[in-house]
Amino acid sequence: TGSGKTLAFGLAMLTRLAAPAGRTALRAPKAPRALILVPTRELARQVTDVLRPLGNPVGVSVTAVYGGAPIGRQIDRLQRGVDIVVATPGRLIDLMERHACTLGAIEITVLDEADHMADLGFLPAVTQILDATPAGGQRMLFSATLDRDVERLVTRYLTSPALHAVAPASEPG
Repeated sequence: TGSGKTLAFGLAMLTRLAAPAGRTALRAPKAPRALILVPTRELARQVTDVLRPLGNPVGVSVTAVYGGAPIGRQIDRLQRGVDIVVATPGRLIDLMERHACTLGAIEITVLDEADHMADLGFLPAVTQILDATPAGGQRMLFSATLDRDVERLVTRYLTSPALHAVAPASEPG
């Protein structure tokens, strides 16, 4: 579990959301500007731990929301306003149903490990979440495989997707 992929999308996200020099970012309560959807709380913590120290100096706040942690603290953090939410699907749906989080201001959405989310049965929640984000926003999807379920996400939610694949290592001769 490295941070290379997180930095690849995260640095661009932080740059786009950074407040202009000398200004403070305007954060609306309950309305993050970017969403990183991940399958597990461990990955949510890892992504947050990588991005938070990089976001602080440029005025971009990052918080994680996932099951198994006190929901009251997560609701409070969202109420105070955050720029980037790193979330697991189930907890984010729970927060949306409680009206503690709205996705109408999302500019950038990242689906990290989309294949793992599909394997865990999260696709109905993922589609509900994506349907709640503005259609014109930037969307990125990362997946180790492009099976039927992930392909449906690509077709339905990505505009002019660019596919980057890593060829399997060749066998030694």
